[in-house]
Amino acid sequence: MLNMKLKNKLFIFAQTIPDFRLNRKKLHPSENIVFITILAVICGAETWEEIEDYGIVKREFLETILDLENGIPSHDTFNRFFSLLKPSFFEEHFVSWIKSISNHYKGVVAIDGKTVRGSKQSGLKSAIHLVSAFSTENEIFLGQIKTEEKSNEITAIPELLKVLDLENAIVTIDAMGCQTDIAEVIIEQKADYILAVKENQKELYQDIESAFLIPSKDKSKIYITEEVGSGRVEKRTCTVMDDLSHLLNPTKWNSLQSIAKVLLDIL
Repeated sequence: MLNMKLKNKLFIFAQTIPDFRLNRKKLHPSENIVFITILAVICGAETWEEIEDYGIVKREFLETILDLENGIPSHDTFNRFFSLLKPSFFEEHFVSWIKSISNHYKGVVAIDGKTVRGSKQSGLKSAIHLVSAFSTENEIFLGQIKTEEKSNEITAIPELLKVLDLENAIVTIDAMGCQTDIAEVIIEQKADYILAVKENQKELYQDIESAFLIPSKDKSKIYITEEVGSGRVEKRTCTVMDDLSHLLNPTKWNSLQSIAKVLLDIL
């Protein structure tokens, strides 16, 4: 449940979004439409019908904040309102609002991509793929960009990074995002990066693999964790190496400080 302070901030944000509907068709205030939509999407709504259903189910709660004299907007009203609004404009304002409630993107910001369930229409178009930024400490999504194919993540990630205030954050990305250009953007944003390396970066992967052939003697650079999950104990051993002399061309990676290897054992 949202606390009152956050409710008020969300309502104020909703009031800042312009309404391009015809005046004679404005049965529901724009702030009601925006407020309900954001909460519905946070709760997993993916269609205009599901947003309307959320409003109906949560009407008693929503009436503590909104003037619902004319009831919950229909799915057509939600659709019409947002179809007249430029997505990039809404995203820019939404990111600004997120900044106002989180103050700063602290800790780890995880960049990840996934395909939207049910978005592929046979014979018409490919499935929608979203690249998202998630603040693990604040437990909120900071932004996302739609791509047509998973392979397009490489070009979408820099676009997403450039609109975020990442100063002093640690950005993590899977192997798809292990690119020198992406590392460059992260450093430009005054953040640090942890990039997963697989064989899509064959030279780098082989260099790192060979660097860890000799067991580390520096025990201070070895970290071990054990977690219980799904009825099993998972032990992870992370070994960190600051010596980059094993890499053929470490200067390609802006501000690279160390490499690491993580081993997973099922106990």
